[in-house]
Amino acid sequence: MWVYKKMLQHPVEVSGKDLKMAKNVLTQYGGPDGELGASLRYLTQRFNMPLKEGTAILTDIGSEELGHLEMIGTIFSKLVEGATKDELIESGLAGYNIEHGCNPFYLNVDGVPWTAAYIGSKGDAEVDMYEDMDAEQKARITYENLIKMTDDPLLKNTLRFLREREVVHFQRFGEVLRLVQEDKARKKVF
Repeated sequence: MWVYKKMLQHPVEVSGKDLKMAKNVLTQYGGPDGELGASLRYLTQRFNMPLKEGTAILTDIGSEELGHLEMIGTIFSKLVEGATKDELIESGLAGYNIEHGCNPFYLNVDGVPWTAAYIGSKGDAEVDMYEDMDAEQKARITYENLIKMTDDPLLKNTLRFLREREVVHFQRFGEVLRLVQEDKARKKVF
């Protein structure tokens, strides 16, 4: 179903080690508005989408979100690379490191584990599209907040790319919502 290219969707570069920022970006790995939840939400909703155009868009965006998850994991790994024991302790990542090493893990910025409760999927295409548009807006503002938390121009570049993809996804889901509503109107469903 997928063709995997061994390259990221956008280059991930950071200026250097930044453990506090590494902890912050975990929220887009496994937080409530992060890439894992988005990908699983869209790849689940596609099974009950009545329009083939909608199914295709949910599949495409859900797959792209998996690529974004890979980018966030790469950001995290680069930001913690070479961290010393003392740096891990000072940044609040000592316990994290004991459990997960320098691998990204599905947590929010406060260390709360990812949960399937983050995924909204009601089985009604119109309701799900509103949910998806809302999810993309939440992810967009999270990226904007992450951008404000760093002075690293290289990291900001990657975070801006990811933020802009959220805007595009919001627009695409708006297009699907319009198609779903037009389809419902033709069928006179009340």
